[in-house]
Amino acid sequence: MSKTKQSSSDPYLFDTSLATLLDQAAKEHPTRAAILTHTTRISYAELKERAEQLAAGLAHFGLGQGSRIVLMLPNMPETIIAFWGIAKLGGVIQMMNPLYREKEIVQNITDSQATAIIVQEQLWPKIEPLRKDLPLTTFFLVKSSESPEKLPQEHDVDTSGCRCWDELFAFGTSFPEPVSITGDTTLLLQYTGGTTGTSKGVILTHGNMGANAKQIQHFFHLNPDTPEIFLSILPFFHVYGLSLGLVQPVCIHATTIPLIRFDPRETLQTISECKPTIFPSAPAMYISLLQQKDLPKYDLKSIRICMSGSAPLAQEIFTRFQHITGASIVEGYGLTEASPVTHFIPLGAEGTKQRSIGIPLPATDARIVDMEAGAIPLEPGKKGELVVRGPQVMKGYLNNPDETASAVRNDWLYTGDIAMMDEDGYFYIVDRKKDMVIVGGYNVFPREVDEVLASHPKILEAVSVGLDDPLRGEILKAYIVPKAGEHLTKSEIVAFCRTKLASYKVPRQIEFRDALPRTIVGKILRRHLRDEEMAKQKEKNAAKEGALQPS
Repeated sequence: MSKTKQSSSDPYLFDTSLATLLDQAAKEHPTRAAILTHTTRISYAELKERAEQLAAGLAHFGLGQGSRIVLMLPNMPETIIAFWGIAKLGGVIQMMNPLYREKEIVQNITDSQATAIIVQEQLWPKIEPLRKDLPLTTFFLVKSSESPEKLPQEHDVDTSGCRCWDELFAFGTSFPEPVSITGDTTLLLQYTGGTTGTSKGVILTHGNMGANAKQIQHFFHLNPDTPEIFLSILPFFHVYGLSLGLVQPVCIHATTIPLIRFDPRETLQTISECKPTIFPSAPAMYISLLQQKDLPKYDLKSIRICMSGSAPLAQEIFTRFQHITGASIVEGYGLTEASPVTHFIPLGAEGTKQRSIGIPLPATDARIVDMEAGAIPLEPGKKGELVVRGPQVMKGYLNNPDETASAVRNDWLYTGDIAMMDEDGYFYIVDRKKDMVIVGGYNVFPREVDEVLASHPKILEAVSVGLDDPLRGEILKAYIVPKAGEHLTKSEIVAFCRTKLASYKVPRQIEFRDALPRTIVGKILRRHLRDEEMAKQKEKNAAKEGALQPS
């Protein structure tokens, strides 16, 4: 059975360059602030000019339509300028997580065959030792006024052959116009893990990103003539943050306040001073803000809409944050392969459908199908795999036709998530077919963690599982069998993992065992371990409730 908010129609079939959104905003609201920070104000006319200057600079250094360019930058004005400049040039943007370690950087850039990178100067020590292993030939270093720290001095860092960000802006605004950009032209390579833990490059087009921006605009009745201000805390290198915090504001001619890092007090101060009206975020961030002891001294009443994604938002958190702000707090759902949003709770319905991801966006079809063949639509109330289709669904996976054919069948994107739909057409995520764990909004694939653990010289075997966590949504717990005669400590394991993995991938809990549970053919029963933990938690909760009962 299918539930569609609106049939596919012209407003959502975006068949031109995404940069036309910027052109339109600059034409209709040239003096409105496009970017606002504590030290910077850039109008839409200025953003368009700087994006065109950057496109001209890239062209001067040999880059053009189809060139693959890595952006390894936190949330700052330069990231926004770079994104729109590359879009105007017709280049292909590869967003790179600054938290990635050597293995992840080499794997993703080698797969994309990107030839240029724009990287924050503070992050250059991560890239410099890898130069010989990467296809990159052109390097631009950005030193942001929002983050003036100097390069680490513990060791020499070779910047020979690198160019400064400012050099890109010395060639005017004239650049070779892209031959042709249609909705099917690739704009973005967004890397994500797969069910096997292998990273895949999701190909998102100008049409994908443009359609999703228009879908969200119309779903929430956002009008470019009504000035909105977005607080952009979610990282732009994550597709959720990129879509809701960078592309969406330009689509509706809104102001973006990019925060280079999430600091609860700095965030509260920014809200109080800058008065944002729209706040895309994640449950872990809402929880952190509510934990601040001096919360009452900040004025948060300017926020009109809070968007929450990446993990379920607890009802208690929903109620408290709504009481403090008076905002509508709407949960949604998406995935990288859908640019990313497919569902949201409608304004006015928040709080009425607890734990629901909402209904499909305009021009988006969604249905629940059987988990075996994925071919039989299921009735309301039945659990199965969630599949979606719409103009925001990816073009495919880079260099991976088999995975593409498995994920997209007859235009339907198979999400890998187990869900159900109620009689009113609201959808609910029940579980995941894949083993992916979401830690603080970031996707973590246990197999990758298991491989790192297995490389430790004192570990015989290891497996990691995701456990529910009230702050981060989920955390990883590792079960480790040491080699005979070896002594290991939890701190030793954590320290080892921190040298190999981004911090959010490091297991938060560790348990040593003599053996791991296995199937008859020797496969480790990861689910069995998670069920054990759930049973333990159930017992603890029951014991707490018993202790609270009057005698």
